[in-house]
Amino acid sequence: MAMSSRERLISALAHQNPDHTPCAFMLHGALHKSSRNYLDFIDRQLAMGLDAFVELPPRAPHTVNDHYNLHGLPVSYHPDVVICEFKQPGLNEPLLVKEYHTPAGMLVCEVRQTDDWRWGDHVPFLDDYIIPRATRFPLGSEEDLAALQYLLQPPTDAEINAAIQESQPVLTKARQEDLLVAGGWGVGADMVGWVYGLNPMITDAYDRPDFLKALLGMIADWNRKRMSILLEMGLDLYIKRAWYENVDFFSPKKWREFIYPILKADADLAHQAGAKFGYIITARAMPLLEMIAEAGVDVLIGVDPHTFDLAKAKAMLAGRVCLWGGVNGHLAVEQGTPEEVQAEVRAAMEQLAPGGGFILSPVDNVREDTPTANENVRALIRAWQEFR
Repeated sequence: MAMSSRERLISALAHQNPDHTPCAFMLHGALHKSSRNYLDFIDRQLAMGLDAFVELPPRAPHTVNDHYNLHGLPVSYHPDVVICEFKQPGLNEPLLVKEYHTPAGMLVCEVRQTDDWRWGDHVPFLDDYIIPRATRFPLGSEEDLAALQYLLQPPTDAEINAAIQESQPVLTKARQEDLLVAGGWGVGADMVGWVYGLNPMITDAYDRPDFLKALLGMIADWNRKRMSILLEMGLDLYIKRAWYENVDFFSPKKWREFIYPILKADADLAHQAGAKFGYIITARAMPLLEMIAEAGVDVLIGVDPHTFDLAKAKAMLAGRVCLWGGVNGHLAVEQGTPEEVQAEVRAAMEQLAPGGGFILSPVDNVREDTPTANENVRALIRAWQEFR
């Protein structure tokens, strides 16, 4: 008897053998942006034969906000925070300046307005575009932590109620179609990159460990307040983003010291609520796999064949951590040929599917809406249907 998409994904997350290997795109930005709304996005995935899942709260196709790279609940500032933004001349490009005036002092972010800056004359709070363009990050020292706390407020009751209301049509859809309900996103060191910078994060693990632990701890406390709200909405899977928590930024020893305790506490919180815990990390994570399993992660999201040893990852994590990925989204799907996509699907199915505990997906996104990308998405689905 055929399983529903939810049953199939739940089976994979539990390291069981579903009726066949599920295929659920962890991200499909091009399809999302071309959809009329979030429900249309789900319907279009179902029409493609994918094991679609829903995320709470739903994210509109054309989202513009101050926390663009942190999906999920709103990011609220304390009501006493006053924000000022202006532009001034820079060395080669204009400088965009954003001041956060808080009762505990002022935080300032300055970014170079490069030709590919996508936010006009505005500087968002949490966005990957800030990291390579910042000449000054909001956080500079221990003295700024008190001010940062005013920017990391839990959602208000009104924001929570609005998120619940916005989620009701999606939850109804999930019940009607028997779809997995996911939510998030959680965040840790990625936020350090947005508010403090990645280079100082790397050096502070050695030079100022107490400060870095205090910063990560503040983010973790804020994150768990948000996490608890979403878990109360009835998630099957909670997802935490961790692109900047790999060994490019932390040695395995430092990862255990700074990241592991927070990750384990997050996974424990999800499990206490009856949800699985997903961790997005797409590169340079092979030395961390044993600790990821030990921390209680249920699914490692973003297993890229160009950055993971698929066979070794499967051997290490089989029966403990589900693997989600297997095909490179940018090099294979957006730029490759159908034959190359088919080859990556075949390799992923041969190395990751046996014994269950595998969800096929491009890693980490399909952003381009081009003839090549669209044909290769179809090629991926055809290959999955052939080899599953």
